[in-house]
Amino acid sequence: FLIDTLIGLYVLVLLLRFILQVVHADFYNPLSQFVWQVTNRPVSLLQRVIPRWRNYDLAALVFALVLVGFNLWIDLSLAGLRIAPFTLLAWSVLKLITLTLNLYFFSILVQAIMSWISPGMPSPASAVLWSINEPLLKPIRNILPPIAGLDLSPLVLMIAIQMLLRLLPGLPGLL
Repeated sequence: FLIDTLIGLYVLVLLLRFILQVVHADFYNPLSQFVWQVTNRPVSLLQRVIPRWRNYDLAALVFALVLVGFNLWIDLSLAGLRIAPFTLLAWSVLKLITLTLNLYFFSILVQAIMSWISPGMPSPASAVLWSINEPLLKPIRNILPPIAGLDLSPLVLMIAIQMLLRLLPGLPGLL
């Protein structure tokens, strides 16, 4: 449990690093700085071998994939199971996709709750959440504008993410 939790949290921070770069979030935001500081050392070592591609930090994604694969391998080894390397890679990619969807789901949920509790009150966390979620929410808002001042785009996106999570093939106890 402890190994799964620690590796899972670190993988989420690595995914957040990649997402923050993709959406061009404010690098000087305290939350962005935290993500950068926590992930910089291992990712910078991998960047020597895995260069950036179109300003995307692929080393962070590769490191996240390796950690997820290592985590799955540990879980399976403790259960006394062996797995082919290609299958482990496929399961690792699947788990990384699941973690990414869960990250988006909870970031949208937190952003929605923050908008109810303290609307219009800027904070470092709300700025990062807006940067992450707005590229996904904006197209939905273009199709479904706010109704009587109520923005339903987070609800629509959360339902879509849950549908995607249910459509992904699962590995009970592992994903």
